[in-house]
Amino acid sequence: MLTFSFLTLFPELLAPFAREAIVGKARERDLIDVQLVNLRDFAGNRHAKVDDTPYGGGAGMVIRVDVAERALASVPEADEVILFSPAGQPFTQAVAEELSGKRHLVFLCGRYEGFDARVETRVTRELSIGDFVMMGGEAAAACVLEAVARLVPGVIGDADSHRADSFSSGLLDYPEYTRPLDWGGEPVPDVLRGGNHAAIATWRRQEALARTLARRPDLLASTTLTPQDSAHLLTLGASAEQLKTWNAPPPPVPKRKRKRSTPSTLQDQSKVPANDATPE
Repeated sequence: MLTFSFLTLFPELLAPFAREAIVGKARERDLIDVQLVNLRDFAGNRHAKVDDTPYGGGAGMVIRVDVAERALASVPEADEVILFSPAGQPFTQAVAEELSGKRHLVFLCGRYEGFDARVETRVTRELSIGDFVMMGGEAAAACVLEAVARLVPGVIGDADSHRADSFSSGLLDYPEYTRPLDWGGEPVPDVLRGGNHAAIATWRRQEALARTLARRPDLLASTTLTPQDSAHLLTLGASAEQLKTWNAPPPPVPKRKRKRSTPSTLQDQSKVPANDATPE
């Protein structure tokens, strides 16, 4: 069972994510556990004050290192102690897959101007979910909870379903369709209705390539591409220089068709003697 422990000033913000939908069902089945730890319980004063003014002056308040350390000491030993920070490692699908293999993850969710810098020596990793500023780490924590929990075996019914998701294959996901068959003149593509699974797989791969090229071409540099992918990307308008940048293999060389002998040629060959001797 993978345990998530969130150290936060606002546990009520994370409570709905921990009890509802797939995450809630996974907790009921003891596949994961979510612990919400209120940092104010470790303030060490009767007013539950956890922050103070920064040395050197400046706006805002800073969460004290002694509060964070007491809170960390209250949770069982963790595989990872993670701090949400703009200076952190970008949170990606690859990181989510790595974290899903752990047993206990502890997350520090900051507020105000963040934690005292000495907290950084108490963590094993810093994470960032993007280059933007939020009011606290709880929203980031909810994102990581959902992204990691769904990868734990048994949480999602189809164990292979996440492998086709965006970023899992290195590409954006292909488009999906369901009923009605035609909506406002936009029908479901014929290939998806034909039952040819090989053709469907090819179509989905090509659509994923098209979406990625159009919307997130930067992802192609870290995707394992095949010669067939390279050929399709060229038909979509990608250049040979781009393929080189993405370390894509060259497209397959078309096979030359063997020239078949015509009946007249075969007839002529049948008249040639089996040996070199001139017939008398």
